[in-house]
Amino acid sequence: MPSTQSIAAEPAAKPSRKVAQDRVATLRFWGVRGSTPTVDKATWRYGGNTACVELTTPAGARIILDCGTGLRMLGRHLEAAQETQKHEPHIFVTHYHWDHIQGIPFFSPLYAEQNRFHFYSFRSEYLGAGSLKRVFEAQMAYPYFPVDLNAMCAKREFTEVSGGDQISVAGAQVTARWLHHPQGCLGFRFETSAGTVVYATDNEPGNAKLDKSLLELAAGADIFINDAQFTPELLATTRKGWGHSSWLEGVKIAEEVGVKNLVLFHHDPDSTDKAVDSILREARGKFANVWAAAEGMVMTLGDGDLDVVIPASREGLRRDAHFRARVSGQTEAGHAFEEETVISDLTLHGALIYLDHSPKLQSELQVQLDNPGIDGSSNSPLRLRGYVVRIEAQEDKERTAVGIVFTE
Repeated sequence: MPSTQSIAAEPAAKPSRKVAQDRVATLRFWGVRGSTPTVDKATWRYGGNTACVELTTPAGARIILDCGTGLRMLGRHLEAAQETQKHEPHIFVTHYHWDHIQGIPFFSPLYAEQNRFHFYSFRSEYLGAGSLKRVFEAQMAYPYFPVDLNAMCAKREFTEVSGGDQISVAGAQVTARWLHHPQGCLGFRFETSAGTVVYATDNEPGNAKLDKSLLELAAGADIFINDAQFTPELLATTRKGWGHSSWLEGVKIAEEVGVKNLVLFHHDPDSTDKAVDSILREARGKFANVWAAAEGMVMTLGDGDLDVVIPASREGLRRDAHFRARVSGQTEAGHAFEEETVISDLTLHGALIYLDHSPKLQSELQVQLDNPGIDGSSNSPLRLRGYVVRIEAQEDKERTAVGIVFTE
C-alpha cells in the first residue's frame, strides 16, 4: 500500500480522496514520550506527554491506547462543544508502569456520569485479580490525590486479557500478544476494513519466544507503532535490560514481515527534537515509510492509502519577510531536488516556503538564505536546516506551501 501525505493545514478526519466511511480508520497521537513527561523547549516539536493514542474504527468506535499524560488532552478534546454526547470508548492499557497510567486521574470524562468506559488489560502477578481496578484505586488513594475513586461518576467495566486473546470491538478485531518488558506488557493488533494497526510499545528484543510473537503480531500491518526509545548503541550497552527497543529493531521487523508504515514511538525523555530528527533520518535511510510520532499527528487509513497530517501550530508564528533562498531536499518519491525560491513568512523557529516540488512530511530541507548584511554590505549566505511539518496545496497557485521548523 503506497503512503501519501496530506496537504491539509490541520488534522483531517478522512483521506484526501473520496473513500467510503466504512473503510476509514483514523489514528491521533496525544502522547508520544516514554518514561516521564517533558516540558523543556528542546522537546516541544514532537511533544512531551507520555503514551496515549486514539484509534477511531471504520464503525465509529473510539479506542484509546494507554493512559499516559496525553490522556488529559484527549479528555479536553472530548469536552469540546462538538463532542458533548455520551462517550463509551474502549481503553487498552499495555501495562501498569507510571508513564502509561498517570493520565487516568486527570481524564475529565471519567467524572461525567453519562459516560461508560470499557477497560482492557492483564492480571498482574504482583496485583492479582482486578489488577487494573486496583491501579485506579491506588492512584487516587490518600495521600496521593485530593479526591478518591468515588468522585469518578462514569461507569467502568474491566476485562482481563492475556497474550493470544482475541476481542471484538465495533469495526475491529483485536489480538493481544505478550511483549518483553519488566513485569509484563501487551501489544495489540487491530484489524479493520480500512487496514491493520499494530501498537507494540515497551518491548526489548532478545527473548526468542516473545520476538517471534511480535513478528506474528506485526505481520503485514499497514501501520506498526513500535518502541524506539533508545539508539542501537544505547540498547547494546548501558540501556540493555531496561525493556525498550530502537529504531533499527523496528526497521528489521518491518522489513521481515511486510509492514507498510513504521511509526517510531515512546521517545526517550532525554531525546531532543534534533535527536529524534537524527533517528528518523537514519531509519529512513534503511526503510522508506518511517514516521516519528508527534503530538497532534493524525494518520488516516482508507482504501489502500495513508494520509499523514501534522498540526500547523507546530511550525510557530510567522512574520512577513522577503529573502531569496535556495532549497534542496527529497520529494515524497525519494528523488533529490534543488530550486530557488523566496521566503515570505519567517520566524526564528521556522518559515513558510513556496516550492515547485513537494517534499515528504518529516523530511529535512537544506535552506541557503541570501544575507544582505548591514547597510547593503555583502555577507556570506546563511545556511539552515529545516524540518517539514506541513504541506499545503495552493488552489490558485502552481507552487506548494511548505511549513518548516528550523533545526539549526
